[in-house]
Amino acid sequence: MVRRGPPPKGHKARTRTGKTVGGGKVTRSGKSTRPRAAAAEDAAAQDARRQRATHDAAAAPGATAPTEARRDTPDAAKAPPAARAGRAARGEANGAPPTARPQASSRRRAAVRPDEPAPMPTKAALREFLATAAGRVTKSDIARAFGLTADQRQELRLLMRELAAEGGATPAGKRGVIAPSRLPEIAPVEITGTDPDGDPIAKPVGWRGEDRPPVIYMHPEPAGRPALTAGEKVLARLKPIGPGKYEGRTFKRIGGAPPARILGVFEEGRIIPTDRRQKGIWEVPRGEEGGARPGEIVLAEPLPSARHFGPKPARIIERLGTMGEPRSVSLVCIHAHGIPDVFPAEAVQQAERARGVAAHGRTDLRETPLVTIDGEDARDFDDAVFAEAEGAGWKVLVAIADVAHYVTTASALDREAWARGNSVYFPDRVVPMLPEALSNGWCSLRPAEDRGCLFVEMRFDSEGRKQSHAFGRGIMRSAARLTYEEVQAAHDAGTDPAALPAGHVARLYGAFRALLAAREKRGTLDLDVPERKVELDPQGRVAAIVPRARLDAHRLIEEFMVAANVCAAEELERLVQPCMYRVHDRPSDQKLEGLRQFLATFDVSLPQGDRLHPRDFARVLEKVRGTPHERLVNEAVLRGQSQAAYSPDNLGHFGLALPRYAHFTSPIRRYADLLVHRALIRGLKFGRDGLDEGEAARFPDTAEHITSTERRAAAAERDAVDRYLAAHMAQRMGETFEARISGVTRFGLFVTVEENGASGIVPLGSLPDDRWDLDEATQSLAGRRTRLVFRMGDAVEARLAEANARTGGMVFQLMQGTPGRGRTSPAAKGRPRDRQR
Repeated sequence: MVRRGPPPKGHKARTRTGKTVGGGKVTRSGKSTRPRAAAAEDAAAQDARRQRATHDAAAAPGATAPTEARRDTPDAAKAPPAARAGRAARGEANGAPPTARPQASSRRRAAVRPDEPAPMPTKAALREFLATAAGRVTKSDIARAFGLTADQRQELRLLMRELAAEGGATPAGKRGVIAPSRLPEIAPVEITGTDPDGDPIAKPVGWRGEDRPPVIYMHPEPAGRPALTAGEKVLARLKPIGPGKYEGRTFKRIGGAPPARILGVFEEGRIIPTDRRQKGIWEVPRGEEGGARPGEIVLAEPLPSARHFGPKPARIIERLGTMGEPRSVSLVCIHAHGIPDVFPAEAVQQAERARGVAAHGRTDLRETPLVTIDGEDARDFDDAVFAEAEGAGWKVLVAIADVAHYVTTASALDREAWARGNSVYFPDRVVPMLPEALSNGWCSLRPAEDRGCLFVEMRFDSEGRKQSHAFGRGIMRSAARLTYEEVQAAHDAGTDPAALPAGHVARLYGAFRALLAAREKRGTLDLDVPERKVELDPQGRVAAIVPRARLDAHRLIEEFMVAANVCAAEELERLVQPCMYRVHDRPSDQKLEGLRQFLATFDVSLPQGDRLHPRDFARVLEKVRGTPHERLVNEAVLRGQSQAAYSPDNLGHFGLALPRYAHFTSPIRRYADLLVHRALIRGLKFGRDGLDEGEAARFPDTAEHITSTERRAAAAERDAVDRYLAAHMAQRMGETFEARISGVTRFGLFVTVEENGASGIVPLGSLPDDRWDLDEATQSLAGRRTRLVFRMGDAVEARLAEANARTGGMVFQLMQGTPGRGRTSPAAKGRPRDRQR
C-alpha cells in the first residue's frame, strides 16, 4: 500500500519541469511519474549517507572540520568513480555534507589572502582606469582591479569622493561612476537642432567635462511618433561612435519640448526661425500678430496646441526691427544668445551720479606720460602704459581704470555687471558690461582728463626677467590716445606722435623686445590663426571682410598686459587673498591622441602627454610654417587645446607657460578683473571698497558663471560675423571660389573660402554618387567606387550654391569629381589614388 502524507523535504527542488528525479520523469504540472515510496526510500538513503559521512569525519584522526574529514575518509577514497561523480553532481563531492561548503570556501580564501593588503591606487591611476573602462564601473570593480580587501573599502570610498569633487569621476547610475569625458549608457540629453540630413542632434544635459560637450546623433523616431524638436529633452541610450561623438536612441521623453521664446522673421503669417538648427516653422493665428509686418524680426511664444504635425501656433510678443536693415544682424545675435542689452533704471541712475576721484590718498601720476593704445574703433580705454630704461633693464608702468571705486559690492551696478559677465563686441555695436556713463565716461582713460587708476610698476632686466613689482592706487592723466597703426607707423619711421616727448615710442618697443625674448625663452603657444574683421559702410552694410592685422604694436600691449596680470596673481598669493585665476589646462588625452593622429598625416609628431610643453606645439607650428597646410595645422592645434576658464583654484596657464595668471587689465569689460581689483584693494589696504567675505565665498559660483558668459559672448560674436559674411556672399551666388576643406564629417564636408574666410557646408548628397567612408584618424572621406579622397586641408574649387543672411548658413558644391571637370578613371584596384584637382 502506498503511504500517503507530506512529500519528502526538498521536494520543490526535485520536481522542476523537465528534470528527472531518481529515474522518474517530472511532468509539466510538477508531478513525478515515479512512485512516492521510491522517492521516500531515496530520501532515507541520503540521510543514512549523511550520517555515515559525519561519523567518519568525527572519527578521523586530527580532524578539525568536516572538510578535512572528507579528504581522509577511506570510504570516500575507495568509492567507485560513478559514485563519486554522482555525489559531485549533487554537491556532495568526497562525501561532504552541504553545510561544510561555506567553511571550506572561507578557508580557501583565507589561504590565498596576502599577508599585506595591496596599496591604495593613486588618483592618477584611478583616472586612467576610468578612462580605459568600457563603461561605468562600481567600487567593487575598482577593488577587484586593484586587489583591495574589504577592510580597504572605506578608504576607497573616501578616495572616490575626493576624485569626484575634483571632477575626475562622474556618477553613472546609483552606484557607478565613469570618466568625466564619457557618457553613461543611458543619460538625459537635450535636442539642439538637426544635421543636414534632417536627423536630430543632441547634447548631454548638465555637461561638466573640461572640453566642449560631445555631439549625439539621435536616431529618427519610429513611424507614428512626433519628431524630436530643438529644446526637447529625452532619456537616451547612448553608444560611442568616435571621439566626442555618440549615437543615441530615445528611451523616454522627459519634456521641455518647444522653446520658451521663438526668434525669427515674420513672413506670410508664419515665423521662420533665424537659427539654422531649428527646422520647424511657427504659424501665427489671426489676431496674434502683435502689429508685426512681413519681413520684421520678431520674438514670439508658443501657444497651447494638441497638433503633432505641421506648423505649431505662436503669438508675437515683441518686434525687433526689419531684416536686412542696418544693425539687424547684431539684434538677431543678441536675442538668439540671450545677451542682456537693457540696463535697469537703478543701475543707470547710479552710473549717472558718478563723479571724478579726489587726489587725496592716491599716488599722483599726472606728470608721467602714460598713453592708451587701442584699436581705431575702440570706445573705452581702460589701460595706459609707460616705459623707460633703467640701467641695463627697463621700468614698465601699467595703469588700469579704477572701476572698483564706482562699482561697489552688492550695488545695482554690481548686480548687473555680474549678470552680464563681460562686454560683447559686434561689428556695428557694443553691448557693454557697464552703462555708458562709466564705460565711455568716468572709467575711460580719456586724454588730458584726470582719472582714478590702479597701477603696477614693474622692473625687468635686459633679458626680460622680472626683478620686482609694486602696486598702487593713483590718479593719472593720459598724455595721448593712440591707435595700433599710429604707434607702428611712428616706430617704423623713428618718430613720435606730437603729444609725446622724443624717444617715447622707442622706449616702449625697447621694453617690449626684452619681454618678448623672455616669452620666447619660456616657450609659449603662439597660434597664427587669422581673425576676420567686418567693415561696414555708413548705411550699416558690409563693405569688406578683411583679415585683422597683427602688428608688433598689438604684441607690445599684449606683453605688457600679460606681465601685469602675472604680477596681480603673484601679489594676491603673497597677501593670502582670494584670487580669480585665469586658468588654461593642458589638452586632454583624448584630444591629444586625435591631434597626434592628424599631425602624423603630415609627418609631424608630438611627445607623449605627460612630457608635453607649449614649446612642443611651437616646434610643430614652425615645422609647417610656409607650407600649404600651415593654416590648417594652426586651426587643428587650436581646436586641440582645452578652453581657458576662470577659477578660484590655480591650475596654471598652459598656453602661456605660466604657473599663475589672473586677469587684471580690463575691469570695464570683464567682471573677473573687477574682482581681482577688489581683492588687491583689500589686501593692500587701499580703501574700504575692497572684496568682502561674502563675495569671496561665492568665488566658485562666480567663476562658473563668468566662464559661461564669456563663452556665450564669443559664440554671439562668431555668429554675427557668420551672418554678415552670408549677407555679403549672397550677392555672389553661383560664383566659384578657391577654398580649403576645413572639416570632414559623416554628413559632408566643410570648406573655407581663401578670399575672406567664409565657411559653409558641402552636403554629402552633392558629392559624386558613391559609398563614402569616413576615416577619423586621417580626417578624410573616401569613395569606394570613384576612389576620390577628400582630406582636411585639401585645396578645392567650391561653387556657392546658397547663402542665407537670415540664418548665416552657406552651402557649397565642390567642382572636383563633377562631369566635365577633368575627372579621370578610378585608380587600380587596391591602390587608392589622390583625387583630381
